[in-house]
Amino acid sequence: MTSRPASFELGGRRAWVVYGASVSIYVLAVFHRSSLGVAGLIATERFHIAATQLSVFTMVQLLVYAAMQIPVGALLDRFGSKRLLLSGVTLMTLAQLGFAFADSFAAGLVARVFVGVGDAMIFIPLLRIVALWFPPLRIPMVTQLTGLLGQVGALVAATPLVHALHAYGWTPSYATAGLVGVVLGLLVLVVVRDSPNPDHELDEIKVRAIARAVRAAWRTPGTRLGLWSHFSAQFGATVFALLWGYPFLVAGQGLSPSTAGTLLMLMTITTVVTSPIIGGFVTRYPFSRSTLILAIVAAIMTVWAVVLLWPGRAPLPVLVVLVVVTAVGGPGSMVGFDLARTFNPPTRLGSATGIVNVGGFLASLSTVTLIGIVLDRVAPGGPSTYDVDSFRAAMSVQYLVWGLGVAQILRYRRKVRRELKANDPAAYDALRAGEPLTP
Repeated sequence: MTSRPASFELGGRRAWVVYGASVSIYVLAVFHRSSLGVAGLIATERFHIAATQLSVFTMVQLLVYAAMQIPVGALLDRFGSKRLLLSGVTLMTLAQLGFAFADSFAAGLVARVFVGVGDAMIFIPLLRIVALWFPPLRIPMVTQLTGLLGQVGALVAATPLVHALHAYGWTPSYATAGLVGVVLGLLVLVVVRDSPNPDHELDEIKVRAIARAVRAAWRTPGTRLGLWSHFSAQFGATVFALLWGYPFLVAGQGLSPSTAGTLLMLMTITTVVTSPIIGGFVTRYPFSRSTLILAIVAAIMTVWAVVLLWPGRAPLPVLVVLVVVTAVGGPGSMVGFDLARTFNPPTRLGSATGIVNVGGFLASLSTVTLIGIVLDRVAPGGPSTYDVDSFRAAMSVQYLVWGLGVAQILRYRRKVRRELKANDPAAYDALRAGEPLTP
């Protein structure tokens, strides 16, 4: 007779051990995602490419990541967090090793595609582990902690990797980074378990039922509210940090490269500082989560209006405020996942989280593309002709994306509140009283 697996306390020591092993994979994923950004000049020499081709690496990787979110969410509901984390870290490890030895643009591009595929399999399974291993009252704070720890990967990419590239060269640096995945994959294999409760193990969802789970998650107004919250809050910080912030500050605002780099680092510091504040707000005022998102987006829109309408170049203190306020959108967008968790059962949490995660990356890709199109029209001579006026026109397209997002947040917030009050008045009153809801 086999013994029944032991259950574990929500938020207890075992929960933190499982979370620690899982979040280490996420830190590694953020490192891999950011690793090319700090090696741009070296990459142009290694692959013999121009700046336009270099940007293709990032665009393709983001596109693959966004396209994989809903399929990964559905697979998560079918196979569980542990299997997807192992699959993701395996793909990232093999892809990063391939990137270490690639010496052509085509080979490097294929490697970055599979880095994106592996990366896409990490964040959503990690959020499912948070949702199942921690009590509802603590989930918003742990979710914000997850985003904060992810910044460690970006910082490692910005400092030790740069040093390693100059000291040891391309192949040893990227190969070593890739091999870290082997160690962390073994840690996940030994430590991670999908659920703390043996009676709450993953349901065996048939493949044909996966589409039904995705449809059910999509039809849930709370999922769409989460998607549009993520859509509206995240893209400003992502677009600024990933591609257009540095040229905007240097070519558009006339800052020195070192000052521009410092402001980009300030964005990371802002994320670290504001994540626990936002997590605390969400825990205390769950009914006002969408209001918080609207306030953050309104603040970002306001400070961008000040900068874009400033006669000539904006002074440095105003630009400092710009990067700080824009950076708050990153941790703010994490609230979208908490909304999806509230209104979906655990059996389709992966699908709902995947849908939400599409929002921010879809907005980011759209905005990156629109800014590039406008810059090509107003400054056809290329980067050497960019100035404050060309960036004023290009960065203004963000308002189209913000406008769409805010309109949809207001639409689905009304729908969620109306349906919850009609179908479950007790839950509605509990949320208004600041009590967390368990799906």
